[in-house]
Amino acid sequence: MSATVVPLPPNSASETTDFLRRMASMVSGRNGEMLLRAASLIESLTRRAMSAERLFHEQQEENKRLAERHEAAELASDAMVSQIAALRTRLAEVTAAAAAERTDFDTERGKLLGLMQDAESHIGKLTTELDTLRASVDAFNETAISVPIEVLRLARTQFDYLSSGFARKGDVISQAMSEIGGFAIDQALTAKKPADKT
Repeated sequence: MSATVVPLPPNSASETTDFLRRMASMVSGRNGEMLLRAASLIESLTRRAMSAERLFHEQQEENKRLAERHEAAELASDAMVSQIAALRTRLAEVTAAAAAERTDFDTERGKLLGLMQDAESHIGKLTTELDTLRASVDAFNETAISVPIEVLRLARTQFDYLSSGFARKGDVISQAMSEIGGFAIDQALTAKKPADKT
């Protein structure tokens, strides 16, 4: 419960104590002592009242400063709350954007992994096919030799010459064998012509 402070009128306490002391000097005995004690008590109470009033004014000033600080703290707190709310909103937006980008990344990653697996499978098939073709070429190379076309044409001309010579001599078997050799060379030259065009 707060008390109302009423300031004393100026010099009223000192006038009263002066009066009591003068009276004490005029009165002897116990009454004089009582008047002096009353004057001392009034002085003591006056000092205490003045001290209480000074403390009260200091407390008022302190309360005023505290109220100003409290108001400033509330304003700062309101600003911080607004800033935190804005940051939370921004964080939610950034988090949503990051989640969307992560989803897109995972989708693209899945597509790339699928393409990579398809490519690896295709490479495996091509490698197998290449190995088969190499084996086939190696097998073919073991049974065939490369001869220039001019050499084959020359051999064809020789088979024709031999066949004519055997025919003049009447050697039918040698003539047939020469014609078969020439026919085989014709087959090789005929098979080579489409390959040359491509």
